Amino acid sequence: MTNQSDALPVLVIDGASFVDFAGFVREFSQLLCHGTWNGSLDAFNDILRGGFGTPETGWVLKWVNSDSSRVALGHDATVRWLEQILVTCHPSHRASIEARLSDAQRGQGQTLFDMIVEIIHEHGPGGSESEDGIILELL
Repeated sequence: MTNQSDALPVLVIDGASFVDFAGFVREFSQLLCHGTWNGSLDAFNDILRGGFGTPETGWVLKWVNSDSSRVALGHDATVRWLEQILVTCHPSHRASIEARLSDAQRGQGQTLFDMIVEIIHEHGPGGSESEDGIILELL
């Protein structure tokens, strides 16, 4: 029996190839044919729609060693990421970012890994942008 994903292009991220968010950004950017991702999660969402170096139609994102990524992009990485965002965010977003930062410092709330996976799922089966046809395989 063949899987629906068997006929789709496959892009691979290796969680053993990075130890922090900057490394994830570099790793994912290597998958792009037309440019480099700057690390913005809004831009990541846009890239997943296609036309930015990812396949225009459905594709499989195979994330090998995803447990390593879950650790590397955990609460500590989320704290560092939110601290950077806090420096440049619009004043109207400060309270929200500070609350998320406080949660992350206590080891609570969504991690960067959780946010990235959630964004990818939005572009796959059952997601609000499922027409993009991205299938995430965490291995």
